[in-house]
Amino acid sequence: MTERHRETVRMEIARAAVGLFTAHGVSGTTGDDIARVIGISTRTLWRYFPTKESCVRPLLTEGLDLVAGHLRACPADTPLLEYLDREGLFDGDAPLLEDSVMDLIRMTRAEPGLMAVWLEVHHAAESVFADIIAARSASSADDLSVRVQAAMLNAALRLAAEERARRSPDSPEAPPGGVGGLVRTALTTAAHGLPAFGHGPGA
Repeated sequence: MTERHRETVRMEIARAAVGLFTAHGVSGTTGDDIARVIGISTRTLWRYFPTKESCVRPLLTEGLDLVAGHLRACPADTPLLEYLDREGLFDGDAPLLEDSVMDLIRMTRAEPGLMAVWLEVHHAAESVFADIIAARSASSADDLSVRVQAAMLNAALRLAAEERARRSPDSPEAPPGGVGGLVRTALTTAAHGLPAFGHGPGA
């Protein structure tokens, strides 16, 4: 089996799992159910993923993989935010989040198993971001400054996605720029760093 075919099957499993989780809940869905939808055996399903919750992982990594690709491609003399804007990463929800992924992220708030997968995906992405930042700055991925930069980038992306999922697309509070606008705001905030903490009255 080629790697491309494996990735195709993994994505089919992920989409089937999200559909079933949305319709029946995580507790109301079994591995047998997911396997049946795409016409494979349950035994085959467990070769791809160790748990039913982990079946959604490919959908959760798509946006992060896209950002990582842009980070690698960003010219050394171009500010990251400017480059991402030029590449259309801040234009609406696509290509960062599709509706099924927003449904999935929304479910993580009430489903500990899905939340664990969501946090695991971001933990893995943080290491990838650190490697990219280190390579671009001729530093080590273990340097504290590199790790902090990777963590800030990672947190900005996660919080923007969670905020977009929290806001119903048809509600008055839905962001006009979709997740792209939220990502721009989150990354801009991260780029500005911590606020100045002065001495308050009476301090």
